[in-house]
Amino acid sequence: MFDMMKMMGKVKEVQARMKEAQENLVSIKATADSGGGMVTATVNGKKLLLSLDIDPIILKSEDKVLVQDLIVAAVNKASEEVDVLAREEIRKSTEGILPNIPGMDFSSMMG
Repeated sequence: MFDMMKMMGKVKEVQARMKEAQENLVSIKATADSGGGMVTATVNGKKLLLSLDIDPIILKSEDKVLVQDLIVAAVNKASEEVDVLAREEIRKSTEGILPNIPGMDFSSMMG
Protein backbone atom coordinates (compact mmCIF):
# COMPACT_ATOMS: atom_id res chain seq x y z
CA MET A 1 0.00 0.00 0.00
CA PHE A 2 1.14 3.53 -0.79
CA ASP A 3 2.36 5.37 2.31
CA MET A 4 1.82 9.10 1.70
CA MET A 5 3.44 10.18 4.97
CA LYS A 6 6.58 8.18 4.21
CA MET A 7 6.74 9.74 0.76
CA MET A 8 6.34 13.26 2.18
CA GLY A 9 9.17 12.55 4.61
CA LYS A 10 11.39 11.53 1.70
CA VAL A 11 10.50 14.71 -0.18
CA LYS A 12 11.49 16.84 2.82
CA GLU A 13 14.74 14.91 3.16
CA VAL A 14 15.52 15.41 -0.53
CA GLN A 15 14.80 19.13 -0.21
CA ALA A 16 17.11 19.43 2.80
CA ARG A 17 19.93 17.55 1.09
CA MET A 18 19.55 19.54 -2.13
CA LYS A 19 19.72 22.78 -0.13
CA GLU A 20 22.86 21.56 1.61
CA ALA A 21 24.40 20.53 -1.71
CA GLN A 22 23.59 23.96 -3.16
CA GLU A 23 25.28 25.67 -0.23
CA ASN A 24 28.34 23.45 -0.69
CA LEU A 25 28.75 24.56 -4.32
CA VAL A 26 30.42 27.76 -3.14
CA SER A 27 33.36 25.75 -1.83
CA ILE A 28 33.80 23.63 -4.97
CA LYS A 29 36.45 25.15 -7.22
CA ALA A 30 37.99 24.33 -10.58
CA THR A 31 41.01 25.96 -12.18
CA ALA A 32 41.87 25.79 -15.86
CA ASP A 33 44.33 27.49 -18.16
CA SER A 34 44.67 28.38 -21.81
CA GLY A 35 47.51 29.41 -24.05
CA GLY A 36 49.88 27.00 -22.37
CA GLY A 37 49.30 28.58 -18.98
CA MET A 38 49.35 32.21 -20.11
CA VAL A 39 45.84 32.67 -18.68
CA THR A 40 44.50 30.80 -15.65
CA ALA A 41 40.93 31.06 -14.35
CA THR A 42 39.35 29.70 -11.17
CA VAL A 43 35.57 29.27 -10.96
CA ASN A 44 33.40 28.00 -8.11
CA GLY A 45 30.37 25.70 -8.24
CA LYS A 46 28.07 28.70 -8.40
CA LYS A 47 29.80 29.63 -11.67
CA LEU A 48 31.41 32.72 -10.19
CA LEU A 49 34.84 33.68 -11.48
CA LEU A 50 37.04 33.76 -8.38
CA SER A 51 40.39 34.60 -9.89
CA LEU A 52 42.02 35.33 -13.21
CA ASP A 53 45.77 35.28 -13.71
CA ILE A 54 47.25 36.71 -16.90
CA ASP A 55 50.91 36.33 -17.79
CA PRO A 56 52.39 39.87 -18.09
CA ILE A 57 54.01 38.89 -21.38
CA ILE A 58 50.68 38.77 -23.18
CA LEU A 59 49.51 41.99 -21.56
CA LYS A 60 52.26 43.75 -23.46
CA SER A 61 50.99 42.18 -26.64
CA GLU A 62 49.30 44.39 -29.19
CA ASP A 63 46.94 41.52 -29.99
CA LYS A 64 43.92 42.39 -27.86
CA VAL A 65 41.80 39.71 -29.55
CA LEU A 66 44.29 36.98 -28.59
CA VAL A 67 44.22 38.03 -24.93
CA GLN A 68 40.42 38.11 -24.94
CA ASP A 69 40.21 34.67 -26.58
CA LEU A 70 42.61 33.18 -24.02
CA ILE A 71 40.58 34.62 -21.14
CA VAL A 72 37.30 33.30 -22.56
CA ALA A 73 38.86 29.87 -23.18
CA ALA A 74 40.26 29.59 -19.63
CA VAL A 75 37.00 30.69 -17.99
CA ASN A 76 34.91 28.35 -20.14
CA LYS A 77 37.21 25.41 -19.44
CA ALA A 78 37.09 26.06 -15.68
CA SER A 79 33.29 26.34 -15.86
CA GLU A 80 33.02 22.99 -17.61
CA GLU A 81 35.28 21.36 -15.03
CA VAL A 82 33.33 22.81 -12.09
CA ASP A 83 30.09 21.49 -13.65
CA VAL A 84 31.47 17.95 -13.37
CA LEU A 85 32.48 18.54 -9.74
CA ALA A 86 29.09 20.09 -8.91
CA ARG A 87 27.20 17.14 -10.42
CA GLU A 88 29.32 14.79 -8.32
CA GLU A 89 28.54 16.82 -5.18
CA ILE A 90 24.81 16.64 -5.95
CA ARG A 91 25.04 12.91 -6.62
CA LYS A 92 26.78 12.35 -3.28
CA SER A 93 24.29 14.55 -1.42
CA THR A 94 21.26 12.71 -2.78
CA GLU A 95 22.75 9.20 -2.78
CA GLY A 96 20.34 6.67 -1.35
CA ILE A 97 17.39 9.03 -1.49
CA LEU A 98 16.80 9.82 -5.13
CA PRO A 99 16.57 6.96 -7.59
CA ASN A 100 19.31 6.67 -10.20
CA ILE A 101 17.26 7.41 -13.29
CA PRO A 102 19.33 7.43 -16.50
CA GLY A 103 19.08 10.80 -18.22
CA MET A 104 17.70 12.53 -15.13
CA ASP A 105 19.94 15.46 -14.23
CA PHE A 106 19.16 16.95 -10.82
CA SER A 107 21.94 19.53 -11.17
CA SER A 108 19.44 21.81 -12.93
CA MET A 109 17.67 22.05 -9.58
CA MET A 110 20.72 23.70 -8.08
CA GLY A 111 19.98 27.17 -9.41
